[in-house]
Order: sequence, then C-alpha cells, then structure tokens
Amino acid sequence: MTEIKHRHVDVNGIRMHLVEAGAGPLVLLLHGFPETSHSWRHQLIALAEAGYHAVAPDQRGYPGTERPPSVHDYTIHHLAGDAIGLINAHGVPDAVVVGHDWGSLVAAAVAQQRPDLLRGVAVLSVPFQQRGSVKPLDGVRAAYGNNFYQLYFQEPGVAERELEDGTAEVLRKILYWYSGDSPVVQKFICDENGLTGSLVAPETLPGWLSEKDIAVYAEAFAKEGFTGPLNWYRNTDRNWELTTSWTGARITTPAMYLGGDRDPAVHWFDRATLEREMASAVANLTSFTLIEGAGHWIQQERPEETNAALIAFVRSVD
Repeated sequence: MTEIKHRHVDVNGIRMHLVEAGAGPLVLLLHGFPETSHSWRHQLIALAEAGYHAVAPDQRGYPGTERPPSVHDYTIHHLAGDAIGLINAHGVPDAVVVGHDWGSLVAAAVAQQRPDLLRGVAVLSVPFQQRGSVKPLDGVRAAYGNNFYQLYFQEPGVAERELEDGTAEVLRKILYWYSGDSPVVQKFICDENGLTGSLVAPETLPGWLSEKDIAVYAEAFAKEGFTGPLNWYRNTDRNWELTTSWTGARITTPAMYLGGDRDPAVHWFDRATLEREMASAVANLTSFTLIEGAGHWIQQERPEETNAALIAFVRSVD
C-alpha cells in the first residue's frame, strides 16, 4: 500500500508543511482556495503508483504552514518563490508543477520565471492569461459589478467573519454549490449575506465529498483562520503592478489545461475564447480538455479522469 508522509521544510523564509508519496521524478501539486493539500489526496496516490514523487504543500498562509503577518508577504513573487524553493529543497534538477485554482496562477508564474526548472506545467480550472493592460480589480468591477467575490475579499476582516463563523457549514456550501453537482452554475457573486449566506446547505453530500473531507478542511481552518489565504487576493492589483516586465510573456514550457464544463471559472469565457486565450499565452499547449459535468473542484470531483490526464502529461514530458 502506498504510504502518505507528512513533514515540514524551511523554504523562502517560512516553514512549510507538505504531504508526499512515492519516489521518482518530482511532481509538485499546488492547491487553490479555500482548500489545503488534502485536495490532492487522490492524485498523490495515483502519481506515486505511476512512478513519481508527488508532493503537495500547504501553501503560504494556509493551515500547517507559516503565516507571515503582513499582507505584502503574499505577492505572486513570494508564492512562486515558495514553489521554486520547494523544487530546490528536494535537490532535483526539475519538476512538473500542477496547479488548481489559485495554484494554477502560481504554477504559471513559476513557468514564466524559471522555465529551466520545469519539465512541464499543468493548470486546472483557472486558465493562464497574459498580463492585461487594466488593473485586475478594475477589470472585474467593470465586468461583474461591485459584488464580485474578489472585491468582497479585499477589506480585511469582512470575509473572515463569514468564513470563520461556522466554517464547516460554509465549506459545505462552497464545495457543493461550485461543483458540477450544483443545479445551476454559480457566478462567484456575493450579496448582502456575503458569498454563502444566501446558499442552502445540501441535505446530502455528492459522492466525491465525504463528511470526513469536510471535517479535515474545517478543523484545519478553524485552528488558523482565513486571513493568510485571503491575503493572496489582497495582492491582486499589487501583483499586476509588480509584473510589468511580464507583459506579453508567454509560457514556453510544455503545458496542459484541464477544466470542467460546469466550472464557474470556465464560464467566465465561452469555450472558443478560452481556447484562444490559452493558445495565445502558451507556446506549447499539448492538451486542452473540458470534462463534461465537472465543476470547480475537478481533481476531487473527477479523480480518475484527472489522474489519467496528469499521468499522461507527466509521462509525455519525461
């Protein structure tokens, strides 16, 4: 039976918790919001059994890993630096980096900064886009109005109050309503009750999500809160300001994209626009796949399809 191991490493000035399995070429798995390394539980086993060393850290500010106190300690340079530090800490020449949601943005940043360290990069759910000419928060405000979730997350303490008041119930709603099992594709729009206050908790969980999974996430965040993860969003415009030199930069590392056709992040675009955006931003896009019926939490909702796609990709770049 494949063994899952936990340990801590000192990287980029912070102590990071990571979960790992297997031996062989390194595959680094970067989670999104509001998740932890637990979101990669299926991929850790599958990649290990396929002959790879799969490593899933709890990223900067998340439960188990240090939480620097300043919001300025959560820029894209810090986040990409953590991932690069993890590759170097393992003493290997290169890795495949896989990101989901926010982790996709970090994986893409690593590919832009240090292509020499990557065999390949895989982005799940959130596609890679080149740096735009408009500040991101101005862009989403114009497109979606003032109630878009990224704007709601900006004011310190506001989203924390919602997410930390009955964390298990909040996560149950988020994980259900933004999945492919939701009766409607959500829009990431808040109302006077916040992100989840107007959503009804499901009476039963979908088959891919157990009460144990909810408890793992809830217990982790209950101990350490959400300020660290939310600080990632509070650097959205600062990241844009810090990456002027990246304007027009394409990813040259072999890359793949995997999403769900019922993912709200995918529904920001029509399919043709999404494919066009990815093709213009990535020089060597080896595959572009949307899984029918899957939502935002694709590696948890559809582990078999996700595992097959990832293993095929990492083998192709070996």
